[in-house]
Amino acid sequence: MNIYIVDAFTDKPYKGNPAAVCILESAKSDEWMQSVASEMNLSETAFLLENDGEFSLRWFTPETEVDLCGHATLASAHILLSQYLFVNHEIRFNTKSGLMTAEKIGDWIQMNFPLEIEHPCEPPVELMNSLNVEFKYVGRNRLDYMIEVENEELLKSLNPDFNLLKSVQSRGIIVTCKSNHSDVDFVSRCFYPSVGVNEDPVTGSAHCCLGPYWQKKLDKSDLNAHQLSKRGGFIRLSVLDNRILISGQAVTTLIGKLNP
Repeated sequence: MNIYIVDAFTDKPYKGNPAAVCILESAKSDEWMQSVASEMNLSETAFLLENDGEFSLRWFTPETEVDLCGHATLASAHILLSQYLFVNHEIRFNTKSGLMTAEKIGDWIQMNFPLEIEHPCEPPVELMNSLNVEFKYVGRNRLDYMIEVENEELLKSLNPDFNLLKSVQSRGIIVTCKSNHSDVDFVSRCFYPSVGVNEDPVTGSAHCCLGPYWQKKLDKSDLNAHQLSKRGGFIRLSVLDNRILISGQAVTTLIGKLNP
């Protein structure tokens, strides 16, 4: 069966966030998909199975299945558009977080995702100690903690204690602040040691939370975001009433055959 590696949220190879995309010919067991994801050893591997023109889509890290993933969804849409000629179609994905769609808009792929609104909360001691910086705000949604810090320099300098951060009871930790640059509204970094990814290069699903948070703070619904990992990546957002449009670019870096 065909397998691909795609760099998501970038227009340059070896930047953005790499994801593996596996196009299944028939249903496979959870154990098999987890083994393939562990073999790929990327932050996410996406598995697609077509059914009546729609696609079942599941996402696995090297250690576990997750309920929501943006960059591997973008990578999946990119492969369907570039390799399977879905150019004039809205692509429909059935996932553990409900129906999601993707379509080509110019040179970008636009995805329709659910909002993941955070609510103010008290941070656990392990979270505060693992980051060891002052928090401007702490919130939590069903997946992650979200923290705002004072400025971009502080965000760039974060050096988390990942052993301690792994003990925090959540999928991950999103850290954000306002951007220093006029063409970018906000920046972020995302840490997911509990699912086997210490720092994710570019995290589409985190922006289901970041988008509505910065919409309220900046009083604007169309936002440009930059994730400040070593590889880096750019995301365009449009916040709707109860959904969010997440747009990015992607580049295929590997095409291969997977032995069953």
